[in-house]
Amino acid sequence: MTSASLDFERAGTRLTAYAERALFWPRGRCLLLADLHLGKGEVLRRAGIPVPRGGTAHDLARLSALIEHCRPAQLWVLGDLLHGPVPPQSDWLLQWLEWRERHGELAVHVVRGNHDRALDDRQLAIESHTEGHLLEPFVLTHHATETLQGHVLCGHLHPVCRLPALRQRWPAFHLAPGQTVLPAFSAFTGGSAFQPAAGEQALLCVQGHVVPVSYTHLRAHETRGNL
Repeated sequence: MTSASLDFERAGTRLTAYAERALFWPRGRCLLLADLHLGKGEVLRRAGIPVPRGGTAHDLARLSALIEHCRPAQLWVLGDLLHGPVPPQSDWLLQWLEWRERHGELAVHVVRGNHDRALDDRQLAIESHTEGHLLEPFVLTHHATETLQGHVLCGHLHPVCRLPALRQRWPAFHLAPGQTVLPAFSAFTGGSAFQPAAGEQALLCVQGHVVPVSYTHLRAHETRGNL
């Protein structure tokens, strides 16, 4: 495993952000990610949209590398494990089941997201949960929310952020008071742009490195740029 990582603290406990767009919680031995969107390419191709193949295999290989590195006891997917229906014998489903067999000792939990209507625990060898699942000191959801007690870990928004003075945006963890939004794990997704506000931070996943960007950092750069 050669990619960089960055340790930070949320809710009084240490987390590690990986440039592969996942979090590891050492104390709980949990690897957490959001928005895997299995089968998205097949859904688009069935709709007549020509997209390249291989996205599922690529994402699952990245996930396997993280598991080998972190050695978690549990994997938590914070919503949108799926992208749409689950046709039997589809390529991505066979790849997922082969992946589950290789990692049979790993408990895989999924917090149901808006794309997970076809989620079948037995078929996919997972255990699913409704939003608001408590994994102290965290509350696991798919959608961002400010109505739950506890520090929220969530996905759904696919946050992306740019480095100062650069136009390109990168997948990012959005660290806000009481809430951490994970970037989409799938490499085949769009993103929702944000810049950290006062009291917030972004951890950008930039070419194998995790780059922290804060509101203070951005303001200082803007001030220098205006001189």
